[in-house]
Amino acid sequence: MKVYEGLQHFERLPYAVVTSGTFDGVHIGHQKIIKRLTDAAKQGPGESVLITYWPHPRLVLHADSKDLKLLSTFDEKAALLADYGVEHLVKIPFTPEFSRLTSQEFIQQVLIDAIGTKKLVIGYDHRFGRNREGSFEHLMANKQQYGFEVEEIPRQDVEHVGVSSSRIRAALSEGKVEEAAAYLGRNYSFAGNVVEGDKIGRSLGFPTANLQIPETYKLIPSDGVYAVKVALEGAQWSGMLNIGNRPTVGGNEHRQEVHIFELNQDLYGRQLRIELIRQIRQELKFNSLQDLQQQLNRDKEQALSILNNS
Repeated sequence: MKVYEGLQHFERLPYAVVTSGTFDGVHIGHQKIIKRLTDAAKQGPGESVLITYWPHPRLVLHADSKDLKLLSTFDEKAALLADYGVEHLVKIPFTPEFSRLTSQEFIQQVLIDAIGTKKLVIGYDHRFGRNREGSFEHLMANKQQYGFEVEEIPRQDVEHVGVSSSRIRAALSEGKVEEAAAYLGRNYSFAGNVVEGDKIGRSLGFPTANLQIPETYKLIPSDGVYAVKVALEGAQWSGMLNIGNRPTVGGNEHRQEVHIFELNQDLYGRQLRIELIRQIRQELKFNSLQDLQQQLNRDKEQALSILNNS
């Protein structure tokens, strides 16, 4: 898959089959659209083009709000789209100026002039352009003028899937990582760099890697203890992850710390990818470090049981 940093780097195609959107998380609803996009390109014959926007429009249009957290970084999204067979990924910088393009300006300047669209594939009730004024009905009424075909994924297909990025965010915010995985078609994951912690876990027999997430907008699930799989430089390990403030040891900083089973090596400065399998319990405050240690042993047993059966 070729990735283009802006329309200026894209060479107009003779037969482009196109879709557009934010595609945050690339969930199973998105995957239906992408499958139809790539199938239509093969039948064309043509080449599949996915237009996406970065930063996420809501991060630009509502810059003062810190509420929105994203399911995928741009690199994560690009890797998934490549796996699903998209040939060209066009990353359009989303700015206040771009947001003011009318639907007709978007169609003419982006879809026709820059991309060379011959077929447009969109999801049910997809809107575009300033104030979301563009619609499937408008495109169908003017397709001869625009010179490209339009296909909308049927309403029943979208409603049958019953998934949205918002629904996945809600599930993760409640620790329901299995529900999120069902909507995503894969386990939810995030990557972090290992930084130095206070080494309390080591004194309890549970050394942890303290993770720093570079992308502050990346959604981290709700506080608690999770059974996880950990990817490190091509190898995969089992482990358990704590998300929270560590109330038993008087923690006042929100952290993500992972204990990796059967791995004993210096991880500082290395990147880990954490794949969440199931929440084991909520984060709790214990009366003593001994009580915490006993609970960690129970957590490990439960995590191993979950992971061995996943």
